[in-house]
Amino acid sequence: MKLPIYQVDAFTDRLFAGNPAAICPLESWLPDATMQSIAAENNLAETAFFVREGDGFLLRWFTPMVEVDLCGHATLASAYVIFQILEPSRTSVAFRTLKAGTLTVTRDGDVLSMDFPARAPLPTATPPGLIEALGGPTPLDVLIARDHVLVYEREADVVALEPNFAALAKLPCWGVIATAPGEGHVDFVSRFFAPSQGIDEDPVTGSAHCELTPYWADRLGVMRLEARQISKRGGALTCTLKGDRVILAGKAVLYLEGTITV
Repeated sequence: MKLPIYQVDAFTDRLFAGNPAAICPLESWLPDATMQSIAAENNLAETAFFVREGDGFLLRWFTPMVEVDLCGHATLASAYVIFQILEPSRTSVAFRTLKAGTLTVTRDGDVLSMDFPARAPLPTATPPGLIEALGGPTPLDVLIARDHVLVYEREADVVALEPNFAALAKLPCWGVIATAPGEGHVDFVSRFFAPSQGIDEDPVTGSAHCELTPYWADRLGVMRLEARQISKRGGALTCTLKGDRVILAGKAVLYLEGTITV
């Protein structure tokens, strides 16, 4: 069986930056084990698969190790493939997901905006060994939603983190977000680590900004924020809090178009 595959750099306006995602449009679902094997073979943070359902699509995401409940950059990349390649006349697409409800993506020029659920983090106890595993200073606050959110004083503190991924993978954390106030026109910065899910450091993490946006909107007193994930590849997002929803906006670039055989 031959299947189309696209690789898209999300949350960036240039190649070799942002977060690469593999996108596989399907006529019908493959067995879960096959989709997981394709994701492992791609060896990217996420591979997304979608199947048409009426005027929209069913969407699922896989890391090299597990299926995940929400993924921002692969949703953005999936919408990019639909808008730019499969159905260029469209300006909006709705994805129905297993655990995150219906996610709508709209296009305005080359900017794609995703309507995602807000996940405000709450204070929590620090898991023993977490700060040591991150290899940096003690954070000001530790919060949790899906992921543990560690808030640092300065951007330089987040830059300086040198995680021990083997140690992080053993901790009871789905993912770990390190965040701090940004500099210049950037309201906040972040890094994201999820070695227990097969992702040591994710280049740009849309789902993490579902947690970061309500936190920083409340702290800074503004609903629209400019964010930057300061991984090696780097990526930029505009985040807007609207009640219990977060609008995440960014750009994407096509890197690869091809065929896989399974």
